[in-house]
Amino acid sequence: MGNMTGNYEGVDSWETIMLLYNSALKEIGTKLEILNNEFQHVHQYNPIEHIKSRVKTPESIVKKLKRRGYESTIENMVKYVNDIAGIRVICSFTSDIYRVAEILANQSDINVLSIKDYIKHPKESGYKSYHMIVTVPIFLSDGVVDTKVEIQIRTVAMDFWASLEHKIKYKYEGYAPEHIKRELFECAEMVSDLDAKMMSLNEEIRGVAAEHGADDREREKQKREAERTLLKERFYGEAE
Repeated sequence: MGNMTGNYEGVDSWETIMLLYNSALKEIGTKLEILNNEFQHVHQYNPIEHIKSRVKTPESIVKKLKRRGYESTIENMVKYVNDIAGIRVICSFTSDIYRVAEILANQSDINVLSIKDYIKHPKESGYKSYHMIVTVPIFLSDGVVDTKVEIQIRTVAMDFWASLEHKIKYKYEGYAPEHIKRELFECAEMVSDLDAKMMSLNEEIRGVAAEHGADDREREKQKREAERTLLKERFYGEAE
């Protein structure tokens, strides 16, 4: 197999492809868990609420290829379908999305192929999320394959809206009535307002907590100095 960085040469069986994509999801999932644990340890704060992952079904892959006018071959599948392995990261706040994305992008073994920021530039429907297509190296017994993963990072509120929109699109097979599209868009704006308010509230709470923390540290310092002074007085008093 040799080093097949990015092009999957020699990978000719469905089983091997699925092994690669499942392994890539495990790799990215582990990276995210470590990141979350580190934040909990260092900052006593979890930027990630939860993580969902999935590998596209064969039917779904074939449908996507047909829609784009490609034959259903393994070569076309790995070349043209970027979201076969998908991982969704649900964050507490919008600021966490960019923080998690930046940390992942800076990891030496992750190669970012493309970024779509639907938070700064939402879709017409109102859809918001941060999408990254990355590759991660999978080490097999006879070579390394850089395997593609789509990472979607969004807040709890964005995920709730996207889930609802997906159900409605599925129900109407992509042809939802105009008034429903309009109301969904209005809901998307409400979600954005909610995220902005929650982030602002969180920043205010953290500011207050930091002030209290500084006050507590100052009180602790004064207490230790008073104890040291008392000990000195006792020690030197008894020595005399």
